[in-house]
Amino acid sequence: MSVVVIGGGPAGLMAAETLAAAGRKVTVYERMATPGRKLLIAGRGGLNLTHSEPIEHFLARYGEAASWLRPILEAFPPSALIAWAEGLGQPTFVGSSGRVFPKSLKASPLLRAWLARLAGLGVELRTRHDWRGWNERGNLIFAVDGKEIEIARPAATVLALGGASWPKLGSTGDWANILSAQGVAVTRLRPSNCGFRAAWSPAFRERFSGSPLKPAVFSFGQQRVRGEAVITASGIEGGAVYALSAALRDAIESKGEAMLEIDLSPDAALDRLCAKLDRPARGQSFSTFLRKSARLSPVAINLLREAHAELAREPAALAGQIKAVRIPLLGTGPIERAISTAGGVSRSAVDARLGLRTLPDVFVAGEMLDWEAPTGGYLLQASLATGAAAAKAILTA
Repeated sequence: MSVVVIGGGPAGLMAAETLAAAGRKVTVYERMATPGRKLLIAGRGGLNLTHSEPIEHFLARYGEAASWLRPILEAFPPSALIAWAEGLGQPTFVGSSGRVFPKSLKASPLLRAWLARLAGLGVELRTRHDWRGWNERGNLIFAVDGKEIEIARPAATVLALGGASWPKLGSTGDWANILSAQGVAVTRLRPSNCGFRAAWSPAFRERFSGSPLKPAVFSFGQQRVRGEAVITASGIEGGAVYALSAALRDAIESKGEAMLEIDLSPDAALDRLCAKLDRPARGQSFSTFLRKSARLSPVAINLLREAHAELAREPAALAGQIKAVRIPLLGTGPIERAISTAGGVSRSAVDARLGLRTLPDVFVAGEMLDWEAPTGGYLLQASLATGAAAAKAILTA
């Protein structure tokens, strides 16, 4: 029984490994010159594999998709991912935040070991094959060196082509049109874990683009995240903003903007901050007074000025301004720069085994499916788990 896996990212490679380990003949087709490019980029930040928090908290990170992802993630939980990584010779550790990393803090050793394992299992990897869909006979079509080639229809196909973020690494989202033409319901791809646009003044943009904003607490609605962000020329991005991105994005789409609130002095309660500000300036400039009394960085002081046309001089009012800087966000950053994407193959389009309802023997895995999650190990965990689930569905068909 031959199986074709289209996409050489984590989901596709996990599907290939699961199938080949069970004795299936597997060929992986990848549009880029080498597989796993987005995994390697993720490794620049230490390669967050998964998270160590209790499973119920873990599942809640997937929002509306948690109910249908539950059996898939329970079948391949964080403990299984850790065991898999360590089986590749990559011991792991749990960071202070509960995130799990390989001790090497790199993706390249893991990917090399993984590809060696796949080769040992007989998996054939064909790169520079750009999938273009099916022909009238149901055979797979790929573009190779500017020419279209036809691949005989395999017994089963796993689609694992990723979302639409970082297209230069291979995930372009072009598959959405191919599947839609086949009657597959596809939800519009949108940026997730992304930055946002804000209307900075020219002076602020020029001086502080690239500056980190920390420590701070970022809030939207009932969500509060302590962390840091980075001011960009067009707005704001960074880990704390990414954690709020789904709610911010949805609000912008429905209302035209979203109001991000930032506490620039998260370690001082309002009354304590008020007391610190109730001191004579003694000839200092107001910026120097804020820097010394409230311990605000230059970027924080100027962000405060961006948000308030006039800064209060009365301590209680000024403390209130510092603890609640409100920044209108006008739109998301480009999907090409998002860490991940939301949307994709609709839940209604696949059965419980991740098989497409309208295309027999075609299964979908990874970020192509309509789910999203924050950073912190949840993205890679679900990608690997759905890859394994699609493969197991083929094995038990």
